[in-house]
Amino acid sequence: MWDFETDKEYQKELDWTEEFVKSKVEPLDMVLGPTKEYDDPDFKRQIRPLQQEVKDRGLWACHLGSELGGLGYGQLKLALLNEILGRSRFAPVVFGCQAPDTGNAEILAHYGTEELKEEYLQPLLEGELSSSYSMTEPQGGSDPTQFVCSAVEDGDDFVINGEKWFSSSARYASFLIVMTVTDPDAAPHDRMSMFVVPTDTPGVNIIRNVGVGTEAPHEGTHAYIQYENARVPKANMLGARGEAFAVAQTRLGGGRIHHAMRSMGQIKMAFDMMCRRALSRHTKGEVLAEKQMVQDKIADSWIEMEQFRLLVLRTAWRIDKYNDYLKVRKDIAAIKALMPKVYHDIISRCIQIHGSLGVSNELPLSSMLLGAFVMGIADGPTEVHKITVARQVLRDYEGTDDLFPDYTLPNRKTDAIARFGDQIEREIENW
Repeated sequence: MWDFETDKEYQKELDWTEEFVKSKVEPLDMVLGPTKEYDDPDFKRQIRPLQQEVKDRGLWACHLGSELGGLGYGQLKLALLNEILGRSRFAPVVFGCQAPDTGNAEILAHYGTEELKEEYLQPLLEGELSSSYSMTEPQGGSDPTQFVCSAVEDGDDFVINGEKWFSSSARYASFLIVMTVTDPDAAPHDRMSMFVVPTDTPGVNIIRNVGVGTEAPHEGTHAYIQYENARVPKANMLGARGEAFAVAQTRLGGGRIHHAMRSMGQIKMAFDMMCRRALSRHTKGEVLAEKQMVQDKIADSWIEMEQFRLLVLRTAWRIDKYNDYLKVRKDIAAIKALMPKVYHDIISRCIQIHGSLGVSNELPLSSMLLGAFVMGIADGPTEVHKITVARQVLRDYEGTDDLFPDYTLPNRKTDAIARFGDQIEREIENW
């Protein structure tokens, strides 16, 4: 049976979340800076009580299974929740489902030793520390076969040397998950291994913290890191040697759809702004909402927003159904490719309807527009995901060696006559 309604009990939780985020979490965006650290007194004083309210409500990391301290709500319910959380910078942190920690938690849960789980996973799930995913390199992002950061075996340790670029949240992370080349002569997808590396390891040097767009240098949270003879125990390897690609998929698939879920919150917020402004701003004797060109923008935005939302929800449903990211690879790639376009187009229309106020620093629209471009790059560029979609789609089709395809009208007519010719002749004779 098809049903587009959320069950009533969970809808109560969503209603509570919406009011909670609006009244208690969104205001924090105005008073806490973008780079507050977990051990910062101001951060702890403001965030910890809110996290406890969420835990008491039973919504902390609720998409995770019970073995990880969640309720096992899954990705579909998380999508509905993230629509609300995506409106606020700190809401995902308050609810225990922030990037990159959720993805790193999945890696640790699947591939970490019991010791690693105890030391890093449990505190991460409890919100006591944060983490970073250190994968991209200056010379290689979407093509990991270009990575050169190495880990060389030395006794009971591996020694890491190389550079990593745009390691999100590294400036206040307690540990990094680092993708390294351990077997340079192996097949391209068997060359690399993954390690947990504490950030206080000697030889882990943050060259600089890179900001996005107009962020001030001191606000940057994407680290350019140099690993210089950074030594880690063999026990810190995640998965088997040479399995980094497989390990990475544990987090990348989920991370991509989580970006889309949270982006829905941003998109809906911009759409709400657009509609309210259209009904408030008067020009030439009428409100903007009466202008046909404005109506065109609002109609296009609502249609695109709802199409995108339904695709996200369907993908989340399929993840829950199959519990296998490989089976929904096409779906995830599709929403990742679509997300920056819908995000960009709706934010752009919202800016246009607001006029000079829209491009001013008194509305968040300029930074949101930049966020759309970030979503076109983070976790793989749009072009790569479109290639994935196309290749996956084409697997369901076959070509032909014939000069003209079988679906031309002459070929179809010939086929129809071959199938029904005798019947047609009899009918003609009976006329």
